[in-house]
Amino acid sequence: MIPLRRPSLQPRLAAELARATDRIRTEGPTTATGRAAWRRAVRPKAQLRLMLRQMAPGLERCMYCGDNLGTDIDHFEPIAQAPLRTFDWQNHLLACAHCNSNRKRDRFPRDPATGDGLLIDPCREDPADHLRLYLDSGAYDPLTVRGEATIEVFGLNERPELVRGRRMMFAVVKALLLAWRAAPPAEAAEYAAALREIHHADVLRTVLALRRSRPLALAVLGPDVLAALDELTTAEGESDG
Repeated sequence: MIPLRRPSLQPRLAAELARATDRIRTEGPTTATGRAAWRRAVRPKAQLRLMLRQMAPGLERCMYCGDNLGTDIDHFEPIAQAPLRTFDWQNHLLACAHCNSNRKRDRFPRDPATGDGLLIDPCREDPADHLRLYLDSGAYDPLTVRGEATIEVFGLNERPELVRGRRMMFAVVKALLLAWRAAPPAEAAEYAAALREIHHADVLRTVLALRRSRPLALAVLGPDVLAALDELTTAEGESDG
């Protein structure tokens, strides 16, 4: 997972969502009324999906696993638990069918002491505060209870294709960096674009973050890849995080 920026809604769409919420409140905020209202909302859902696709990582990847195509509008806090948030723009994320329908469904673990949700919202916080990605293995290590809950609900370590995909993407990132450094300008631009749009954007973000610790970056990346990374980030004015 990587942090994402959520844009503001256009006033017309915001007003339409507010009216839909008022109708649920009037009918009685239940799972049934929330889901029924969501099924009827064809036009606003299309607009919301377009906005989510534009803010998704890479080529419209799932905001949870970062691997599969994001096809579903997921209610971060499920309708079953918060029907009045059915049309809350802050409660919508783009998910793949596996993360949304097979893994998360209506699951939303909470802190037993405070009742606060434990899943990481990539639009409100930096997942790196809760998750550490090991590039050599492709596995996540939880840094907090929130990280642990997120790994468990979405199966970030249980799904072999995700772990293997992140590990393989690390090799791809290193290869693209070296190719970028050696290529003429026209080809270099293509390699840089490929880096920005790869699956598992968390791998590239972890590689970028390594630059904060030069000894660690040198040990993990090697001198040639690190030099290419330094040159690319300088050329594009990118931050390390």
